[in-house]
Amino acid sequence: MTKQSFSGDTVPSPVPHTTADAAESPDPKRWWALAVIAGAQLMVILDGTIVNIALPSVQNGLGMSDANRQWVITAYSLSFGGLLLLGGRIADLVGRKSTFMIGLVGFAAASALGGAADGPGTLFAARALQGACAAVLAPSALSLLTTTFTDPAERGRAFGIYGALAGGGSAIGLLVGGLLTEYATWRWCLYVNVPIALTALGGALAFLKKSPGQRGVRLDVPGALLASGGLVAIVYGSSDAESAGWADPVVLTLFAAGVALLAVFVWWQSRAKHPMLPLHIVRDRTRAAALATMGLATVAMFGAFLFLTYYLQTILDYSPLRTGLAFLPMSVTIVIGATQIASRLLPHTAPRNLMAPGALLAAAGMLLLTRLSTNSTYATGVLPALVLLGLGMGLTFMPVYATATAGVAPKDAGVTSATVSTFQQIGGSLGTVLLNTIASSAATRYIDAHPSRSRDLGEGMVHGFTVAAWWSAGVLLLAALVAAMARTPEKP
Repeated sequence: MTKQSFSGDTVPSPVPHTTADAAESPDPKRWWALAVIAGAQLMVILDGTIVNIALPSVQNGLGMSDANRQWVITAYSLSFGGLLLLGGRIADLVGRKSTFMIGLVGFAAASALGGAADGPGTLFAARALQGACAAVLAPSALSLLTTTFTDPAERGRAFGIYGALAGGGSAIGLLVGGLLTEYATWRWCLYVNVPIALTALGGALAFLKKSPGQRGVRLDVPGALLASGGLVAIVYGSSDAESAGWADPVVLTLFAAGVALLAVFVWWQSRAKHPMLPLHIVRDRTRAAALATMGLATVAMFGAFLFLTYYLQTILDYSPLRTGLAFLPMSVTIVIGATQIASRLLPHTAPRNLMAPGALLAAAGMLLLTRLSTNSTYATGVLPALVLLGLGMGLTFMPVYATATAGVAPKDAGVTSATVSTFQQIGGSLGTVLLNTIASSAATRYIDAHPSRSRDLGEGMVHGFTVAAWWSAGVLLLAALVAAMARTPEKP
């Protein structure tokens, strides 16, 4: 279904649909189903950041070294990003509801294991298992959403809520992590997932429609190994570069291996009888632009989370709870941008008319962060930037999710949903590593050049943050340019 916009572009319906939709009556439990799906997705997204603020406490409690502490974050993102495409195909093969429930049970078990960890190794393994279960859970959640809501207008509202959670979940994770760390213990940053997952499991049994596996779908094992191996190698190499340097032979080897595996994966998908990622999904210009916009936007956003967390706690001397609360305006404005602005405008305009301005608005917020100094205050230096970032991300994420999953055949719904989540997760992982490396290198150079004052006042650290903010703004400008290319062809 299409409609003409005032811009002359043919505008897609705000969310994916199939020809069977018109014949389907609305599910009377669809809004309860949305609550279940959204709750599970929020748990998956916020778990990427919930332990960030708790990391100093985790390190002290388990006796981790500075070199190994990053694995609390990286173990989750590696397994999540590397296995998402496989998780999407499993959802198509086994059935979305069954896969969703399996992911919830596994996530709860992994969270309980991590909360009870008595050493770093156990915690790292639990975080990797969490990521693997999230890779099964996230694609099935998004594809369940696309099949639960059959009315285009209702789908717009549902995707607005989903997009708000996808964008704001990471900031909410910082808030919840600060709250639990300050008033309970870091272990509850993991234990809290158990009641959430079990509640969602009960809701899934009560409100989600049974969705059998698609006929004719087969699991592409070689494709799964190639894609997962390539993504893991690239993310692992980026993570290792933080300590070893970009010119380290191991890092370069990992990058080369990752690129080679992904190249072979693309070649294999063009020849496989049952490809894990049918290439027509990413050949579509609008979908490809939406996916790239998602990846670039999350590169900038997750990097901002990292250096702002350290700025608030180290320079402004905020407590973990106060740091989490400081991110709340960003979460609120993401929700407003996605549910009150983007979801209302998308039925009347082309997706690029929301995604591109959203990325530009976020870039403006990031440019404000380049003005931070050791004397800046939260009200004048940080808050305005967070508001602009939140509104920009809300305007960007909602149409990205709607556009990237639009017009996909039911048998490919799971893997398409997984592709969206893959771009988001890999973008976040790379953004955290790349921007942290940029900030650390810039801080070191500044300290070496100003040894008499930067060590005491933290000027070197703030200089590193502002350099990373410049890079983040550049990435968001690139995202705006890519989003502007997501033009929907007019009907012949």
